[in-house]
Amino acid sequence: MNKRKMLGGLFLGFAFFSVAASAQQPLYKNAALPVEERVNDLLGRMALEEKILQLNQYTLGRNNNENNLGEAIKQIPAGIGSLIYFDETPELRNAMQKRAMEETRLGIPLIFGYDVIHGFRTVYPISLAQACSWNTALVEDACATAALEARKSGVDWTFSPMIDVARDGRWGRISEGYGEDPYTNAAFCVASVNGYQGNDLTSADRVAACLKHYVGYGASEAGMDYVYTEISNQTLWDTYLPPYEAGIKAGAQTVMSSFNDISGTPGSGNHYTMTEILKNRWKHDGFVVSDWSAVPQLIAQGAAADSKEAARVAFNAGLEMDMMGRCYDKHLEALVEEGKVSMERIDDAVRRILRVKFRLGLFENPYTPVSKPDERFLLPQSKAVAERLAEESIVLLKNEGGILPLQSASAKTIAVMGPLVDAEMELLGNWHGHGRAEDVYPIRKALQEEFGSQANLLFHAGCPFDGDDNSQFAGALEVARQADVLLLFMGERHNWSGENCVRSTIELPDIQSAFIAEMKKAGKPIVLILANGRPLALSNVEPLCDAIVEMWQPGVPGGKPVAGVLSGRVNPSGKLSVTFPRATGQIPIYYNRRKSARPNSGKYQDIPSTPLYDFGHGLSYTRFTYGDVSLSKTSVAAGEKLVAEVSVTNVGERDGAETVHWFISDPACRITRPNKELKHFEKQFIKAGETKTFRFEIDPMRDLSFVDADGQRFLEPGEYYIMVDGQKVKLEIHE
Repeated sequence: MNKRKMLGGLFLGFAFFSVAASAQQPLYKNAALPVEERVNDLLGRMALEEKILQLNQYTLGRNNNENNLGEAIKQIPAGIGSLIYFDETPELRNAMQKRAMEETRLGIPLIFGYDVIHGFRTVYPISLAQACSWNTALVEDACATAALEARKSGVDWTFSPMIDVARDGRWGRISEGYGEDPYTNAAFCVASVNGYQGNDLTSADRVAACLKHYVGYGASEAGMDYVYTEISNQTLWDTYLPPYEAGIKAGAQTVMSSFNDISGTPGSGNHYTMTEILKNRWKHDGFVVSDWSAVPQLIAQGAAADSKEAARVAFNAGLEMDMMGRCYDKHLEALVEEGKVSMERIDDAVRRILRVKFRLGLFENPYTPVSKPDERFLLPQSKAVAERLAEESIVLLKNEGGILPLQSASAKTIAVMGPLVDAEMELLGNWHGHGRAEDVYPIRKALQEEFGSQANLLFHAGCPFDGDDNSQFAGALEVARQADVLLLFMGERHNWSGENCVRSTIELPDIQSAFIAEMKKAGKPIVLILANGRPLALSNVEPLCDAIVEMWQPGVPGGKPVAGVLSGRVNPSGKLSVTFPRATGQIPIYYNRRKSARPNSGKYQDIPSTPLYDFGHGLSYTRFTYGDVSLSKTSVAAGEKLVAEVSVTNVGERDGAETVHWFISDPACRITRPNKELKHFEKQFIKAGETKTFRFEIDPMRDLSFVDADGQRFLEPGEYYIMVDGQKVKLEIHE
């Protein structure tokens, strides 16, 4: 036999062996087949008990005692659908995954989730701050970095982004979302989903996203958590649903149901929102997971008599995975046997979960490659993204007399005071993943590096975060009198915002306000620097301060970005994504309210009815002037498109970035509309003396239409207005 014939025979033999092996291999294990074919094959092989296990989520990694890890794994059913993974190393995840792959009949991998809200180990500014950057590309980069760190640490799925429109600063979870505006939440939602998921979910540096909390959670009464919300269908569609629809269109794989009761039907038992809208109208083919123990909480909400009924209500409403509720695993089998839950619904739910697992590539790559922490955490490029995002998130609220940036001639001695100066943990914000205080760049160190060669820095603690201990006031005042300018770092602790962190007032604590008033006695300029997780009511301290800088909770960049703003190395470009009221009593206050019956009446008698700082407010160290807004057409049919343009010139002496917000207004409509609605924004860097053109490409049906109480969009002919920086240009829509 010649060599060619021998090789040909070997090839034919190998091919025959491959075909035979493939014939024996279950279809769901064949990566070459379409996902739906694999899902259907696997589903057809599963017993009811195996299906029900897929619908449950437990936790792993909370007890990191090495001697207990093996026992922790053994206590979890090998066939469970998902685990919340609290560890930050691949090893424990892989050990549990090995059980799922090797100790179950079908070898279905688990999906591991975690609350990667604003970073995994490289912690970024809180989401509310991120929106103030108005830089969606930068937020996408941040989410991509968080995804890389998470996936390489054993997490496949993040419970983020939170896109609850929130208009009550007392609500602690306002820190987790992108502010008060539906369009803003939608834009940053899309950026986050793209950052987390990328173009290939099987990639070793991407995770599945989860839109939360679906829906209306941010409308909680009096800012309290977990409580009733009164939301009409009209408001549901025009305010609270748009960010979720945008996220679904962007490809978000999962959705988390909300705790709140929506006008009598809790979010976790709401067939209208989870099935009629999400699945039937929007065609979402991923799955819905409950918030932590939200299914049994239907009992407390009065929607179910016991855990069995809670399981029936939630599951039949469209909630596929029970997070730590222990209702599905206990009761679904009996509910199927009793005919109260159909096998069709069981199969649909399991199919949705399997579909996401296949899309993540977990069947081909169930294990996370082991790597060293310094190979995935706090990489130079990751910290660079965090620092830039923190810089662009800082909002200069006030700058009387141009006191900032600090000049060496007038700020030779700087007093630095306040409870935040040496409080690195507080700069991480709530929901800070695996972030650590030692990862945070200290404010003290940042200021010393920024000003040390040109100014004498005098540090003094001054006052605590709260309480009534004013024993340091006298010493602080003595230090203040020696300085040319005072930097007062005030605000909130990291756990004053976030879940279950409700506050009755959003003013600074009395001790901080009193300290600012005391320092005013020194007769020196005061710069107030705030780090907080919510909008603050500052009327009682604003008159005492020459400048106010909102640095938010910046994450691991800590004090470095704000030090750059104070020195002028960084020109602030942030603009508020949430309104700052004058007082807590103005809540709810937001820019896009509907029109009043008597526009000049019905105002507060004791304070102005206007906010202290408007949505979109933010100062710069340079000055921008706007040209006239021009429209490519002033009259169009509903199907025609047009372009609006405005030129912006940097007439100052510093380079800077400007964000242009494009609003629209419909003065008369069969369903009343807000005074103005944000429809587009764009941020550009403009050098001193340079002019840039900003464009808004208008699709009337997309940008000028409204939605009714059934979610149907409509566009009426008539007058509309395009609004930019106080300008108002009329546009006619004709039949």
